[in-house]
Amino acid sequence: MKKTIAQPPEKLTGIHQVEIPHSAVGLKAIKSALTHIKDEVGIVKGIGLLAKLNQKDGFDCPGCAWPDPDEKRSFLAEYCENGAKAVAEEATKNRVTPMFFALNSVEELGQLSDYELGKKGRLTHPMYLPAGATHYEEISWQDAFDHIAKTLNSFASPDEAIFYTSGRTSNEAAYLYQLFVRHYGTNNLPDCSNMCHESSGSALSETVGIGKGSVTLDDFKHADLVIVMGQNPGTNHPRMLTALGETKHHGGKIISVNPLPEVGLKNFIDPQNPIKWLGNGTDLSDLFLQVRINGDVALLKAILLLLLEKEKTSPGTVFDQEFIAKQTQGYEAFIADLEQYKIEDLVAQTGLTHKEVVEAAEMIADNKKIIVCWAMGLTQHKNGVDNIREVVNLLLLKGSIGKQGAGTCPVRGHSNVQGDRTMGIWEKMPEQFLENIDAYFDFKSPRKHGYDVVKSIEAMHEKKARFFLGMGGNFNSATPDTEYTAQALRNCDLTVHISTKINRSHLIHGKEALILPCLGRTERDPQASGDQFVSVENSMGVVSKSIGHLDPLSDNLKSETAIVAGIAMATLANSNVDWNALAGNYDLIRNAIEVTIPGFEDFNKKVRVPGGFYLPNNARANDFSSTYTGKANFTINQPSDIVLEKGQYMMMTIRTHDQYNTTIYGLDDRYRGILNERRVVLMNPEDVNEAGLKKGDLVDLISHFEVQERLAEKFMVIPYSIPRYSTATYFPEANVLVPLHSKARISNQPASKTVIITIHKRD
Repeated sequence: MKKTIAQPPEKLTGIHQVEIPHSAVGLKAIKSALTHIKDEVGIVKGIGLLAKLNQKDGFDCPGCAWPDPDEKRSFLAEYCENGAKAVAEEATKNRVTPMFFALNSVEELGQLSDYELGKKGRLTHPMYLPAGATHYEEISWQDAFDHIAKTLNSFASPDEAIFYTSGRTSNEAAYLYQLFVRHYGTNNLPDCSNMCHESSGSALSETVGIGKGSVTLDDFKHADLVIVMGQNPGTNHPRMLTALGETKHHGGKIISVNPLPEVGLKNFIDPQNPIKWLGNGTDLSDLFLQVRINGDVALLKAILLLLLEKEKTSPGTVFDQEFIAKQTQGYEAFIADLEQYKIEDLVAQTGLTHKEVVEAAEMIADNKKIIVCWAMGLTQHKNGVDNIREVVNLLLLKGSIGKQGAGTCPVRGHSNVQGDRTMGIWEKMPEQFLENIDAYFDFKSPRKHGYDVVKSIEAMHEKKARFFLGMGGNFNSATPDTEYTAQALRNCDLTVHISTKINRSHLIHGKEALILPCLGRTERDPQASGDQFVSVENSMGVVSKSIGHLDPLSDNLKSETAIVAGIAMATLANSNVDWNALAGNYDLIRNAIEVTIPGFEDFNKKVRVPGGFYLPNNARANDFSSTYTGKANFTINQPSDIVLEKGQYMMMTIRTHDQYNTTIYGLDDRYRGILNERRVVLMNPEDVNEAGLKKGDLVDLISHFEVQERLAEKFMVIPYSIPRYSTATYFPEANVLVPLHSKARISNQPASKTVIITIHKRD
């Protein structure tokens, strides 16, 4: 049997470039959303679904984790274009049945692109790939559970098994999942946070005592200044544009910092207000800083130096000295380190002009209530933790945390990725959490830290781990170093994926493989005690309920909680946990969460209140006693130490407008004017000329890390507005170039935004 290709096939689909639009969202976004709904679901059924999306009596969007308004929700559209696409993908009319697998071998399916795979539809039956087989075949649920149990119980150590989680999993399913895994005997619980915001969690826990953001949605109405760094909300979190619009409406200003100019941060037309559909939209950014890739620490330090100069001239007018004295630790050491830098050296690293940096510093100096938002443009670097800590330094100097209209705002990706971590999906949960679990369920959890994503891949590659279970997600396409990761998965005895739709990870498998189809967010969840609802936690710490309304598309689907319980009952012969009861009534799971996790008092009562409730947040409450010093901590951080050689470029991976994480909805990147093509490399026009290239040339990309090289073939050159020696490519197509061992200090997060490449024209 031939190996299935581990990455999307290297075929071009026919590029069409158009003018980059002036505004984001608006009528074109509405049209795009309705087109996807019509094609996948049908207009009547689809409009009914959208009416329930993100409503207090409806279901939470399976896309991003941006919060919903606490009070009034828009009856017209409390969702964005990509939210509608996510619902269309999940509620699609298309089905992937046992007959589909009988007619299509694993090798044949591997020739399809990720977009083509996704369009095949929803999985309807559990499927099994025997060792050496070419086709998946149907298997009963109980046989699937028994096969997993037999494999797990054959290992000499539970640490030979890895249990991955994607951010779409509900609180109830995540809690039951980590309970089973720890009862089994391991902390090998890597999750998608390891690849996206682990640097945020590491930095924020150290500096302010909580690995979450401190602001609420309402804070955007009260902010004097919002700084958006390393983020493209127009594509990745479009409803955030409404919050930024509120900042502008109430007199605040916005600075955007990114290597690419993003349309959504320039101007947007609010889709929730028909009166504005035909207008000119709302201008957002007052200042755009087109920073060089990984020039963020240098930029922040340059700004901080300028602020320090102003503070020395007029003490107490720029820095919040009272806040610094009462609430912080490490100020003197931080200032001493800062003064060792020269402003001209820092500005040179940013790719910006001195004038632009001065303008940013002036805006920051003149405002008191500042919110800083960021995403993976800051976290996915070798110095990703430094990036976030330097953001916190800025906020601490201004006293811009623990007050209305100010604070930290890491913008999370998948809709319950933050909730999964709260529920215990982490390879190194604190001792108190484990003690609470042990006391409530009467067993001893393992204390040895488990594998994160990078260490999991290494363990499978080295055959120290021989079993992989993925609860949602598309692990092979989401992770770095595609070919290395694929070989790691192939080394396993058994790979198992709990999924709604077929994806590439089902085709990059161990000696044996199982696909277990689960219910989606849009569907009813009938269990022994009746229809169930689940809960999720958004980016700002609000826990709310989500309840589907569609009948399950197949009688053979199970909920994620039922699947976990089935595996647990088959695997754990002497468990005291009543898995059957927990899976039959999610109130019982929430009762356990209430007792074992702080902040969930009266969980079953509070989650039934429309709109949900806020979890405690010490940084929001201006309480930093949970840090190692008992105060908010200034830190000393390093700018990028990467020096490019002649002919080298820095590459970052990005998303198109027609995708969310690894789900490809279409082939267009409308806001960048690139249609019907994904195998492109965006380059500065001067770099294109200097390299002897021209628009449309086909090139191969080679990444360089230590002594290793990685190859990605057949990419099309697109001259684009991006700083010199910086390039951008889409993932997962370019993930093959991201070295597994190029990762952030402290957080161990893959450095997908700082990949050193050379570009070679094809003959």
